[in-house]
Amino acid sequence: MPEGHIPGSAPAESNTVAAEYAKPGTTGEQRPPKPSKPQSSKPQSSKPQSSKPQSSKPQSSKPQSSKPQLSKTNPTALRRTGLLVTLILGGLTATPPLAMDMYLPALPEVTNSLHAPATTVQLTLTACLAGMALGQLLIGPMSDRFGRRRPLLLGLAVYIVATALCALAPTIETLIAFRLVQGLAGSAGIVIARAVVRDLYDGDAMARFFSTLMLISGVAPIIAPLIGGQILRVTDWRGVFVVLTVIGIALLAVVWAKLPETLTPAERHSGGIGETLGAMRGLLTDRIFMGYTLSGGFAFAALFAYISASPFVIQEIYGASPQTFSLLFGVNSVGLVIVGQINGKILVGRVSLDMVFAVGLVIVALSATALLLMSLGVFGEVGLTPVSAALFVLMSAMGVTLPNTQALALMRVRHAAGSASALLGTSSFLIGAIASPLVGVAGEDTAVPMAVVQLAATLVAATCFVALCRPWNRRTTVEGVGS
Repeated sequence: MPEGHIPGSAPAESNTVAAEYAKPGTTGEQRPPKPSKPQSSKPQSSKPQSSKPQSSKPQSSKPQSSKPQLSKTNPTALRRTGLLVTLILGGLTATPPLAMDMYLPALPEVTNSLHAPATTVQLTLTACLAGMALGQLLIGPMSDRFGRRRPLLLGLAVYIVATALCALAPTIETLIAFRLVQGLAGSAGIVIARAVVRDLYDGDAMARFFSTLMLISGVAPIIAPLIGGQILRVTDWRGVFVVLTVIGIALLAVVWAKLPETLTPAERHSGGIGETLGAMRGLLTDRIFMGYTLSGGFAFAALFAYISASPFVIQEIYGASPQTFSLLFGVNSVGLVIVGQINGKILVGRVSLDMVFAVGLVIVALSATALLLMSLGVFGEVGLTPVSAALFVLMSAMGVTLPNTQALALMRVRHAAGSASALLGTSSFLIGAIASPLVGVAGEDTAVPMAVVQLAATLVAATCFVALCRPWNRRTTVEGVGS
């Protein structure tokens, strides 16, 4: 059995889709001759001009256009994809930044309102993140068995109820508990959105689509803290959860009405928990898949260290207002979105995804090093501007690390996309959940723990990438272009 083969996947696909792309002249959609060739040659007589490439390769003339390579999953759903479905998937992937970032400006207020120390209040972030991690392990395989729509709708419904209960939480302990449930249910959006993308796209087209989703979901971290800051002008932190509840209701309604099923009954897993565990075991023993999964998870930990610590660093240490913090957070998110679009529109297809990912890790490591040196006072007393600049560079580099590592990992598997998406998300959120309390171990008066966690996480990500993925050992690049 080839290394990393996933039980339950089609044997012909081996353990990677690279073979499907190994020839530059072919597309990622190598279907068995369903649209039979004889049929395409008969009607050609009525349309002489449309059969230009027919003399050499009748079947590859159409798919070889510059349109994204579509996976062979559910042609009916593919025909329905468009801007609206793209926006829906972007909204689903925006669930974590909405649930996290809109709440960030309120963290100091929650500390005072519920009479809890900062480290305990940061556990409300950890609980939500841990819930999103564990929920993906459950919901991802469920979506492989029951399809994408039903688990998604159920998850969104529970997310709405849990978010409303957060607004009513009387103590910090109940808030942490409700945030855990909120994360468990909210994980349906992110894990199923990734699985839907894998249902629809292959190869470079998948990396481009993830970058497109970053453009959409990246708006959430830009506007969420701004909205959170403005909400705090007119109400308290509980109003943030009321707004999140309304957003959840709107998203549920749109998904119910407009998102088609992308996994046909024929492609669903029917073997129960045994088949699910077999698929998981195959993924866990795929060295390259786990290399990308762990690399992406630790890169996300560097990002989450910033998310959980920056409200205290910016507001408590440097004395910025919640509105100033929200503005800086939004600017950093703009950098992430812009770099993500440069990745999708310019780099993908021209530069190896492995190379772009490696450069992104180097930039994150350099930014974290600069933050650590500034926090230690190596450059003397520094103000908010240089710290904000380093955080901007770090956040922007995430625009090439996160979408590319997801695409590189999901290229390894097709028929267990839900399980693969679950492992990707679970590893990222669990590692991020561990990083969250670490940034507050030295109190609220220093940014050193944040910088240390960011640098350490990035170095571990680079180690996993080099030791496990070893892209230089592969004869065919992961994007599928023959080397």
